[in-house]
Amino acid sequence: MRILVTGSSGHLGEALMRVLRGKGADAYGIDLKSSPFTDQVGSVADRGFVAQCLRGVDAVIHTATLHKPHIATHPRQAFVDTNITGTLNLLEEAVAAKTGRFVFTSTTSVFGHALSPAPGKPALWIDEDVIPRPKNIYGITKLAAEQLCELVHRRTGLPCVVLRTARFFPEEDDDRSARERYPDDNLKVNEFLYRRADIEDVATAHILALEGASTIGFGRYIVSATTPFSRGDLSELRTAAPSVVRRYVPDYEPIYDARGWRMVPGVDRVYANARARAALGWHPTYDFSEVIRRLRASTDYRSPLARAVGAKGYHDERFADGPYPTE
Repeated sequence: MRILVTGSSGHLGEALMRVLRGKGADAYGIDLKSSPFTDQVGSVADRGFVAQCLRGVDAVIHTATLHKPHIATHPRQAFVDTNITGTLNLLEEAVAAKTGRFVFTSTTSVFGHALSPAPGKPALWIDEDVIPRPKNIYGITKLAAEQLCELVHRRTGLPCVVLRTARFFPEEDDDRSARERYPDDNLKVNEFLYRRADIEDVATAHILALEGASTIGFGRYIVSATTPFSRGDLSELRTAAPSVVRRYVPDYEPIYDARGWRMVPGVDRVYANARARAALGWHPTYDFSEVIRRLRASTDYRSPLARAVGAKGYHDERFADGPYPTE
């Protein structure tokens, strides 16, 4: 089976190419940028290029996208061209080429304003029933691309699985106040409680989605580390997160103390991955407890795959204030 991976020079694309080729799969990578994991350079917005790349392809994993870090550096039309037109090109050419399965990498950013609780209200439990309210061109175009996947599935029967991934990038946080309050690893480890995943688990979810797509037909799933929290914790989490974490993972405190780290005082949302685990047969490894176990053993909390892929950055230039501009 030949698998086309778009965005093969990016974080997730490279991770997928490494895993698929490691399993002996015939994985073919395309991207705007060349890399050891990219077989052909070109844009998914180019219909002719897409049609050419889909010849003989049995399945597609579509990770190529413009991201949030590009909002201030790229025009909105570029987001439409890449995230919407590019996805439509791939879907329609996949149907024309009789490609059997399609997996689309979306983002929890589609939830946008729905991730922010009102003042004084509990943290939000974010699952697939929450209605997205995108707040920027990135979220809007990713949601539109999701809807194209559903439309093409309904009209043609092409099995499509949409994965709304939580943050898995290794780059610095774009929030200056967060960078000033917490060391970078401290921030990322905190996020495994409610809004982060390791790239190895994200890649595994994509491969399982590809394997199960024909049975699923169409599905949307949140892909994030398994949280220890439940809905009953949401009120306390909003204002007293350390006490809640202490109940579930009591041995985190000495690990944090030894590093001079701090737990976030409050959490505004919790991503729930139960449906992805059930539908895909997915068993993510890297949750907060596993990360603490690794830190206690003085080993790297990241997966070997995360370390191999490393940080890529989203721009060729450096910015004076943070990893990328947000305005």
